[in-house]
Amino acid sequence: MKIITNTFLIVCGLLFSIESSVSQDKISQRTSESMLCVGNHWTPEEGKSFLNRMEQSYTTSAAWKNRAKQIREHILKGAGLEKYPKKGPLNPVFGEKRVFDGYQVQNVAFESLPGVYVTGSLYTPTNSNGKLPGILNAHGHWTEPGDVGRYRPDAQKRFASQARMGAMVWAYDAVGYGQMEELGWIHQHPEALKLQLWNSIRGIDFLLMMGADPEKIGMTGASGGGTQTFLLAAVDDRIAVSAPVVMVSAHFFGGCVCESGMPIHKGRNFQTNNVEIAALAAPRPMLLVSVGGDWTKNNPEVEYPHTKYIYNLLDKPGLVENVHLPKEFHGYDENKRAAVYPFLAKHLGLDLTKAMNPDGTLNEKMIVIEDQKALYPFTDKHPFPASGIRNNNDVVWK
Repeated sequence: MKIITNTFLIVCGLLFSIESSVSQDKISQRTSESMLCVGNHWTPEEGKSFLNRMEQSYTTSAAWKNRAKQIREHILKGAGLEKYPKKGPLNPVFGEKRVFDGYQVQNVAFESLPGVYVTGSLYTPTNSNGKLPGILNAHGHWTEPGDVGRYRPDAQKRFASQARMGAMVWAYDAVGYGQMEELGWIHQHPEALKLQLWNSIRGIDFLLMMGADPEKIGMTGASGGGTQTFLLAAVDDRIAVSAPVVMVSAHFFGGCVCESGMPIHKGRNFQTNNVEIAALAAPRPMLLVSVGGDWTKNNPEVEYPHTKYIYNLLDKPGLVENVHLPKEFHGYDENKRAAVYPFLAKHLGLDLTKAMNPDGTLNEKMIVIEDQKALYPFTDKHPFPASGIRNNNDVVWK
């Protein structure tokens, strides 16, 4: 009887241990999910109230720097990049150059992690001397056939114009877009934010490897590309100039897993939003482009004043600007490009006359819009490496 009792107790203990473990897993999962701030997580009033409270908490440059350090550390921890993986060789795969009026395009893929290839195209001026300023260009969540990511006509015009102005431009695919999607990668993955941020970090490494000026690295993008822009500027000081377009909002946190699918905004006894994250760029030059037709509609009254307050604390109020287009909607169309080009030219030393006419209109007639597949780096001549990874779940972080 004693043996049976002891056995029963042991089994009960094991069952309790298993049940507790399962319960803890469920609790951890619920806790992790509760730490996510997705989409319109707050009302505009709540977003404004949060910024007002935070403004009262950092009234000196030292106080803001302490807050900035906390935010940066939380982003990296929430993204699973608290400790960077080893930076291995980029092993770029280069396609042939296509030469156009004032610029050239070369498709490239490089390894951000072993077997993980980032696909994109490198745009450079046809005539240049010395080290060129570098500009990373991220894209948003445009998925309609013929209007996808970095292949959109307005995106290609942006890359080519920046190259004609004298920059080395890296235009790259988000995880699961373009050729990456065709290879088997998916965008809606729980760790999309982590991999995209890491791919962006390695994008700076790639531009530097290609000879870009390390003191003049910029970044821009709209929508989800705007998120990638301010996230990279927040965690990597090598971004000297940033221009997030139609994205910085006090109440909207990004609706995709690549923006808010990991707990970068919230933790136990911690909360931030995209305005504070974008402000981590201070005192480096930053342009906020906002419109009346999306969640950036309050930038002139809410987001921009708070950001300028932080730049003021650092004695650099003139290095942050806001261009607000009250009658326009979400995107990176002509008026947004016309707002960004002068800012990039001013702070990166580019030739604005190559992209804009004296009357302020865009000079883009000579730019050639290529078919999507013409911008793919992997071809019959340059096949996808046998060691390459084709699925998000096969990524090894070490």
